[in-house]
Amino acid sequence: MTFDILPERPADATLIEALLDRTFGFDRGRRTVYRLREGVAPVAALSFCAVEADGSLLGSIRFWPVTVASGPALLLGPLAVEPVLQGQGVGRALVRHGLARADREGWALCLVVGDPNYYRPFGFIQAAQAGIILPGPVEPERFQAAALRTGALDDAGGLVGRALTNRFEMRDAARRA
Repeated sequence: MTFDILPERPADATLIEALLDRTFGFDRGRRTVYRLREGVAPVAALSFCAVEADGSLLGSIRFWPVTVASGPALLLGPLAVEPVLQGQGVGRALVRHGLARADREGWALCLVVGDPNYYRPFGFIQAAQAGIILPGPVEPERFQAAALRTGALDDAGGLVGRALTNRFEMRDAARRA
């Protein structure tokens, strides 16, 4: 299967919402991670779509700013792939692309709630091993963290919180703390 990974455009939003409904259901907004995203935009430079040559949307990924005790971090998700195409590498390509871009953008830490077997090959471990706590109900083994920079998990412990409106405000807040 061939496809391109392109930056998400404003015109993609409606298609992505429909894909998320097909993939996760209409009640997805009740999940803990959605509360961390409320009122905060995803990181625009880290929002991507997998698209066929004819422009058809195959999948999407977004990353959201959050905070932990050590400062700003990313929350990966949602990652969504058309249900009939799952298992064909679209999601893995989006994750690899997104994490590589996050690293180039200077992010040090990424969190995700998802299948440990899926995310382990990307360097994710159980977040509890690093002392990172997600508020609200979540299966502990599904809450994971990955260091995008060496040592990022060494002092990352603490409660995950909602981000300020952008990464620079988060960085400045972390410096003041």
